[in-house]
Amino acid sequence: MESRGRRKLDELVLDRMKLLSAKLLILATVLALFPFPVLSQSNKVRNKDVKQLVKSMAGEFSSEDQAKADPAFFHIKLRMRPIWKKKKDGHWLYVEQAAAESEDKPYRQRIYNVYKTDTAIVSKVYEIKDPAKYVGGWKDGSLLDALALTSLIDRQGCAIFLTKNAEGVFVGSTPGKECLSTLRGAAYATSEVQIFADRIDSWDRGWDKDDKQVWGAVKGGYVFKKLLNY
Repeated sequence: MESRGRRKLDELVLDRMKLLSAKLLILATVLALFPFPVLSQSNKVRNKDVKQLVKSMAGEFSSEDQAKADPAFFHIKLRMRPIWKKKKDGHWLYVEQAAAESEDKPYRQRIYNVYKTDTAIVSKVYEIKDPAKYVGGWKDGSLLDALALTSLIDRQGCAIFLTKNAEGVFVGSTPGKECLSTLRGAAYATSEVQIFADRIDSWDRGWDKDDKQVWGAVKGGYVFKKLLNY
């Protein structure tokens, strides 16, 4: 009797091991077919996140406080004005950046197209053909009336990919060495940003082919405090 009971117990254990092996085989097959975890709803980028980001970006910013505290940084004015509000392919911003003492001579004019993917918010960057025509467009919207998609030059590889962290700050950067640049002997450029409700931390740098920095702030990024919402 004891031997028979032992055999039944052994058979039961064997059956359970076979069942467990079958389940593990199914799990392994699923992981092989789908190696990346499926995003939960909470991890997906939501429309309200994009709207929050654009609201934080739109406005007038200044690095004056940082420049006063540290002479390694200049007093820079940054303006981002929403444009093309009826377009359905994300949000569009006209961007103008200039030294405070020469605001009428911006050293950077760009168009940003901000839109979402399943995993990130993308800020795609465009240069502007004949940018001098649009200087001051942040304060006089009529100057931007002639601006069209045909006026833009795609800065391929220079888009910034952002995610929202647990503190509600949008953090992002350009991917690797994809943003090509020839400014001051550079081979490529990188941009790193943190966007808060009341400020933007931005660190733009140029690197040569040997990965040595050739332009941009050395000590850290610029801190632009928000002065006005647009």
